Amino acid sequence: MSVLKYSSIMLAALCLTACQQNKAPEQKQAESPYAKGTFGYDLDFLKKKDSVIVLNSKDGSGQIIVSPKYQGKVFTSTADGANGKSFGWINYKTFDQPKLDEHMNAYGGEDRLWLGPEGGKFSLFFKPGTKMEFANWHTPAAVDNESWKLVSHTDKKASLSKSASLLNYAGTTLSLLINRDIEMLEAADVKITLGIDVDSKVKSVAFHTTTTLTNTGDKAWDKQTGAPCIWNLDMFSPSSKTITVVPYNDGPGKIATTDYFGEIPKERIKINNGILLFKADGKLRGKLGMQAARAKTMAGNYDGENNVLTIVVFDTDPKATYLNQEWRTDRDPFVGDAVNAYNDGPLTDKTQMGPFFELESVSSAAFLKPNEKLSHNHSVFHFTGDKEELNTIALKTLGISLQDIQAAFK
Repeated sequence: MSVLKYSSIMLAALCLTACQQNKAPEQKQAESPYAKGTFGYDLDFLKKKDSVIVLNSKDGSGQIIVSPKYQGKVFTSTADGANGKSFGWINYKTFDQPKLDEHMNAYGGEDRLWLGPEGGKFSLFFKPGTKMEFANWHTPAAVDNESWKLVSHTDKKASLSKSASLLNYAGTTLSLLINRDIEMLEAADVKITLGIDVDSKVKSVAFHTTTTLTNTGDKAWDKQTGAPCIWNLDMFSPSSKTITVVPYNDGPGKIATTDYFGEIPKERIKINNGILLFKADGKLRGKLGMQAARAKTMAGNYDGENNVLTIVVFDTDPKATYLNQEWRTDRDPFVGDAVNAYNDGPLTDKTQMGPFFELESVSSAAFLKPNEKLSHNHSVFHFTGDKEELNTIALKTLGISLQDIQAAFK
């Protein structure tokens, strides 16, 4: 064998070895000892993307993941440590997209923050004078792709902030500061908020967010300039037996708006005796909304396949003004919903972002003078375990049994 040929072979071998050595750490990094769908798997995934913060309950079984880089989201939670089910929906593929999406970067998140209104005369998602259609729809960067400042954190609480300047559809520039406090809730807090004692046969996790908007500009936000609102959106993974529950108050007028994306089929929604039930299996796109006069301060969901009961509690004020989020300018911009529920499904081109479903709460309009503040409170509770105990919790909180929830769409 010639020296030249031998040298070429050795060089090729060295290159191959170097390539294999370079690839090995990458392969190792991509692995997780936890199964997909568990909290540990999602924590390992997110640690590669951000310096995430994990908040813990006293016994360590309840945990949540908070992300400064991804807009102060609570990405997901568990009631049973690293091997427990991961309750939040995470859109893994979005993290590896080659460039930012100009409309929305859907990373997911069990409790993510948006600002409204999305549509209408004072929309924050459409530039002045543009037609309200998808091509012109752009999520404000502060709640879509920009990092937030981590102000402080302990193992129980994290505080984050973000300053922004937003132009609304009316041509008003809104200078604002967003502060977000995220805190773990313990059994005593659950009892105070929900009026229940959690039995030892049930595993649970709960957390609370307080989001505060401050007008940092030199002009008041009013009905002429337009005003923003705070919008909590909780994204969860569905099953074929997932049903959303929205209790409501009696009163005049319609109970809920059910035609945001076309009328929700009758076989997927039931409204009766103070309870709205909505099939949230991630198989047909639909959204509903309820105004503050009708909405209570609570909504929930039961996943019969995974035996998970979820409760969300939030601020509502029937006397306050809420903003219309619809993509149109011919309706009153100051008549809108306080609570929404969304079910994901395939689009007309057969593509689908999820599947996932959402429980959402919205603050009243932030009519603020310079340096004034508006806060919105939103809490999330998950329970799993003994079905009889879960049934007791559902009856005491949502006012309906698990059996009646599951029977609604059989």
